[in-house]
Amino acid sequence: MLQKENILIVDDDINILELLQRHLHSLNYHTYKAVSVKEAVTILRDTEIDLLITDLKMPEVDGFQLIQFASEHYPNMPKLVVTGYPSVQDALSAIKSGAVDYLVKPFTKEELKQGVLKSLSTKTKKKTIAESSVTKKYNEIIGESEAIKDVTQIIDRIKDNKATIFISGESGTGKELVARSIHYSGKFSRKPFIAVNCGGIPENLLESELFGYVKGAFTGANDNREGFFQAAEGGTIFLDEIGNASLAVQSRLLRVLQEKEVMKVGERKTEKIDVRVIAATNSNLKEMIAKKTFREDLFYRLTVVEINVPPLRERKEDIPLLADKFLFKYGNEYKDRYITVDTEAQALLQRYDWPGNIRELENVIQRAVIMCDRTIGIKDLPETLKYQIDFPKDELLSLKEMEKKYIQKVLAATLNNQTKAAEILNIDRKTLRSKIKE
Repeated sequence: MLQKENILIVDDDINILELLQRHLHSLNYHTYKAVSVKEAVTILRDTEIDLLITDLKMPEVDGFQLIQFASEHYPNMPKLVVTGYPSVQDALSAIKSGAVDYLVKPFTKEELKQGVLKSLSTKTKKKTIAESSVTKKYNEIIGESEAIKDVTQIIDRIKDNKATIFISGESGTGKELVARSIHYSGKFSRKPFIAVNCGGIPENLLESELFGYVKGAFTGANDNREGFFQAAEGGTIFLDEIGNASLAVQSRLLRVLQEKEVMKVGERKTEKIDVRVIAATNSNLKEMIAKKTFREDLFYRLTVVEINVPPLRERKEDIPLLADKFLFKYGNEYKDRYITVDTEAQALLQRYDWPGNIRELENVIQRAVIMCDRTIGIKDLPETLKYQIDFPKDELLSLKEMEKKYIQKVLAATLNNQTKAAEILNIDRKTLRSKIKE
């Protein structure tokens, strides 16, 4: 019977992989195999690994980078190095990078056993970032700040019922991500999730897209068609940018929420629906209510449960975790390796207020990964993130005032030497004295 420990073996030599697997199986360990660092990283992301065994000399990305990646992402997972090219420098570098032990090929089964036991004995039970409950429980929502914990606590309470939910927050904070987390973490996750951008559909088409239409309802309606509400039956419909909906559409939405039924455009009879409605906007609906552009009764129907997604400037402690996610994503996509951020660049990411929120952070990391070699430095970050001098704006003055200020400046620079000042101003001393008297 296999032991609980999962061991990941990484080597570009298939014969070595097979040999290691046979030895470890005979010792009752469960194994995963990878022939490249990229494949190994994918396994680490998707599987709970108790021990990493890796070769050092591999094409494209070597084992040193894998050890460094594993040390920063999974600091409590021990690393064991096996190599056929032994050197004191390599041994020291491997240990410095985070490896527990170092075996030289060829090695005996007993030497492998002792190396594995020694490595596993160092394993601690602390959670890594990748294992945090927030990340695990709520899909792609990442963060350990109090602000984001408040959001996930609400999600935990509402995920299994169909109360209407309203999500507010600035653009780029991840409102749709929160809506998806509500749906996919609850008991209705196998049902449809339909996202509708109300701002992206022309006003004259939004009504028919939401509720469907019957043949002949308007020009171009050549057959019957279901709407987004019917498509979301049993699941969740997410109405993003709800503030862009016309008053006519708002009126029909109110009926949907009150009566739990919809009527297709051009139809006279209603049909019952079973749909959870989640709405979101970055607009101020209370101001819109005051201006009579949003229905107050609809607002109260939508806000049975409210979630405010905090801007990134209010949860700066989450920036390293979010940046790490994007570093992994774009490092794999563009460089086929793990990209790091140096101390100065990290401090800059923490200092900036991120008016574009998480979307802006992702764009910055994506660009920086493309621009850098292996480590993102300040030079790889856009100028907008860096310190800007706020120069005072020039005061608009009359010509006479400008002349006076300039003469005073020249006199100050020449220590009131009128002869020298007159030369600089290209006027005679008599004229200068006249202007000083004025």
